[in-house]
Amino acid sequence: MAKYSKLEVIKTMKETGMVPVFYNADIEISKQVLKACYEGGVRAFEFTNRGDFAQEVFGELVRFATKELPGMIVGVGSVVDPATAALYIQLGANFVVGPLFNPAIAPVCNRRLIPYCPGCGTVSEVGAAQEAGCDICKVFPGDVLGPAFVKGLRAPMPWSQIMVTGGVKPTKENLEGWFKAGVTCVGMGSNLFPKDVIAAGEWQKITELCRNALEIIGEVRR
Repeated sequence: MAKYSKLEVIKTMKETGMVPVFYNADIEISKQVLKACYEGGVRAFEFTNRGDFAQEVFGELVRFATKELPGMIVGVGSVVDPATAALYIQLGANFVVGPLFNPAIAPVCNRRLIPYCPGCGTVSEVGAAQEAGCDICKVFPGDVLGPAFVKGLRAPMPWSQIMVTGGVKPTKENLEGWFKAGVTCVGMGSNLFPKDVIAAGEWQKITELCRNALEIIGEVRR
């Protein structure tokens, strides 16, 4: 069962401006990464459903966050069907993200007042997702569609709240381009979690990457 309300989740995504996206089959590594992000100022974190028994790692991660990281909102990503969404909701997912828009997922999330952020690649998909009750739509893949897509979409649909994921980098040039185009927040994966840093267990470096990215977002928003 979700610990945070739909309004709290959306507010946190808006205020921080960044949702790290991460997966690892090892629960201890996942805990260390989650804690490192938390110490860097992150308050909404997406753990992706990308491997066998990912749900077991997710459940432990939610318990860890509840006990050790007050205010950290944990959600699930890479969800493409309603059964998987229901499974993760039972494990405590506070939001559900997907690489695509599946209309059958929306009622499952809406019934429990949990944000569903579907992946959309066209203006029509964003419109259909909004009709289904999706407050924040994920533009994906961001590196293919580019900031111009977001700017173009929001011209006739200025109420749209967009989270862009895919190729987002923790640099001023990249983040400034997205936020000037009008995104609400960004999802950031591999660029926040370099493989060599994870392998070496250099958690402080992840904390620094998160802190720096959030500082840049704060600057480009001003």
